Amino acid sequence: MYDQSQRPDEELGSEADARWADLADLVLIIAREIQFRGYTDERAVPLSPSEGMVMRHLQGDPAAPPSRIAAATGLQRTNLSTVLRGLESKALIERRVCPDDRRGVTVHLTERGRTNYAVVRKEWAAAVAAAAGHDTSRLDAALTLLKTVEAGMVAARPGPPTTKPAA
Repeated sequence: MYDQSQRPDEELGSEADARWADLADLVLIIAREIQFRGYTDERAVPLSPSEGMVMRHLQGDPAAPPSRIAAATGLQRTNLSTVLRGLESKALIERRVCPDDRRGVTVHLTERGRTNYAVVRKEWAAAVAAAAGHDTSRLDAALTLLKTVEAGMVAARPGPPTTKPAA
């Protein structure tokens, strides 16, 4: 369990800095708890964090060249190649030769990839809702804040400008 009294406030400066650090800690803890619990639906295919980032991106960009996926997810191209091989072996994506120039490839979601994302999102929703006691009174405010943080973090990535990853 997370204990705010253990935070090293003197290292953080202001109380606001300490609260932002608390938020970051909690986001990381919650993400780990979601991943740790696994899935009850037998159709769910577990993914590594990098595979999950690629699959999230492809939900909104279902026929993307690897360069666009790398930029959107912040993955290095060499790491992305490994991730794509893993997703292909799980039959969640397929690579197709670009019809325009026949040299490049685009990455496409398979039906299994679309279904898997829907199945795991349903399980995430059930787990998070149950953990929050199904209290939706502050859900919109939490989503607004977290979307703002996500956009700011993506925009502040080192390197060339990137596009916002798909939800």
